[in-house]
Amino acid sequence: MALVNSTVPQALRRKRLRERARTLAFLSPWLVGFGFFFLYPLISTVYFSFMHYDGFTAPTFAGLQNWTYVFTDYPSFWTGMGNTLWLVVVMVSLRVVFGLGIGMLITKVKSGAGFFRTAFYLPYLAPPVAATMAFAFLLNPGTGPVNHLLGELGLPQPGWFTDPSWSKPALTMLAVWGIGDLMVIFMAALLDVPTEQYEAAELDGAGSFQRFRYVTLPNISPIVMFAVVTGVIQTMQYYTQAIVAGKVASGVIGGSGQQFEPGYPHGSTWTLPQMVYNLGFQRFDTGSACVVAVVLFALSMAFTSILLRRKSGFMNED
Repeated sequence: MALVNSTVPQALRRKRLRERARTLAFLSPWLVGFGFFFLYPLISTVYFSFMHYDGFTAPTFAGLQNWTYVFTDYPSFWTGMGNTLWLVVVMVSLRVVFGLGIGMLITKVKSGAGFFRTAFYLPYLAPPVAATMAFAFLLNPGTGPVNHLLGELGLPQPGWFTDPSWSKPALTMLAVWGIGDLMVIFMAALLDVPTEQYEAAELDGAGSFQRFRYVTLPNISPIVMFAVVTGVIQTMQYYTQAIVAGKVASGVIGGSGQQFEPGYPHGSTWTLPQMVYNLGFQRFDTGSACVVAVVLFALSMAFTSILLRRKSGFMNED
């Protein structure tokens, strides 16, 4: 009897070990990818942020010198921080609002819905460089058709990408123009809302705003959360459109020997990802570039953590 009792726990332990080994075997592709493409780069970035390293010679320990340099001595760090946060707050908010609004409008269209879906989705497929150059041409303060039309209507003609106060709104307009990805996501969520809930709300005398507030929004709140979180992460990496718009507006579109002011005009389009490139690949100051990269990661994690809290207003308590 004692022999039987002693073998049972051993059999259970062997069974559990086999189950854990099988689980790890299934998880191994993800674990390998997570380790090589996320965990190792993250640890290396934090490590090099405390080193003097130019990419060629062996790194040497520098303590907090890189952090002190970036936060106190590096020109325009706080300008880039402010521009990046401005884009995160304004650009992400407008993209979500317009994406949801257009999605709601198209779901209500009786005829021609396919045409409107295609028309609003096509701008999203445009390559970022080509789309930015097209917008820079359309919004050219001297020869662009937009300012010409505004002048014909007697309205002010902004400088757009050549005016520091209008450059970020112009980039936001470009982002809202390519709203097709969010439109499709919101349309799928809106079409999945149970019609019985709308009918019950109408019987209770709810108006259109009340139906949206108490029926539509609670049902699509996970999709709104997804759109906001992914939008924040993408905007924290905002680089291509800002650098191309600045180069086109300043007249520097390529070629050797041309001088370009980063963040043209007057640092208004200067963002943290541009700072990483400037420090790491133009100044060969890898340590300081890693500091900015760690700051970007910390900001992204902070925004995501705040948004994912249940009391943030995006998710239901149920």
